[in-house]
Amino acid sequence: MPRKPRIELDGYYHVLNRGVERRRVFLEKEDYERFEEMMCFYARSFGITLHNYCLMPNHYHLLIEISGQTLSRYMRQLNMNYAIYFNKKYKRTGHLWQGRFKSWYVTDEAYLYTLILYIEQNPLKAGLVKRPEEYPYSSSNIFLDDKISECLQKAWIVRNFQDDKESIRALLNSPIDTDQLSEMKKASSLVEAPIVDRKPKIQELEKVFKGIADTPRRNRVIFEAYEKGYSQHMIAKVLGLNQATIQRIIKRMKSR
Repeated sequence: MPRKPRIELDGYYHVLNRGVERRRVFLEKEDYERFEEMMCFYARSFGITLHNYCLMPNHYHLLIEISGQTLSRYMRQLNMNYAIYFNKKYKRTGHLWQGRFKSWYVTDEAYLYTLILYIEQNPLKAGLVKRPEEYPYSSSNIFLDDKISECLQKAWIVRNFQDDKESIRALLNSPIDTDQLSEMKKASSLVEAPIVDRKPKIQELEKVFKGIADTPRRNRVIFEAYEKGYSQHMIAKVLGLNQATIQRIIKRMKSR
């Protein structure tokens, strides 16, 4: 049975993929550079905006922005063509990646800000460097370069900080708010791009909740909407609630 398509809403996405069995997918400098080259080439081809990235030895993180149904096509081309390159170079066969990429919709600016730091500080967490900009295979060192590569010229950091390198360095080395990170990870488990037959329309969901004032009825409708296939992040967006709240409501309704 063929896989069903993902829902792809316009906006920011955190994308992650790992090597099969968590094996290394980048063995030497040329591998990292080839992936970066493909990442930027296909971003231009599909109209993807790349905001941040970090290539670790056995996985990668991307923060991208899409407009239209382009996420799956972009990631398919990137992962497939890099796997072809890698398998040919190292004379291997079989799957390179552990499965389909994982993607999470970025729901607000606080999530976005924390996610930028989380991605850029991955090498610090792994003990590979002491400062984000010291790692050669992430966007941190590019933001602090004299000339920003074409691939990142529309990145959130570039748009907001321009050529203020000291402010960029201060941002990249800011401590991550652990409470916000915890909430982010909790929310991420709720917003992984779901697999459904069709994209629910947010306008229809707004009509469903229109005029509902009392909390018990609202909670019942939240659960009913979720059961019909509406994602938790979409419900949260329509109601102006955070996703952790939506999760708790659905959990309580399921236990009844």
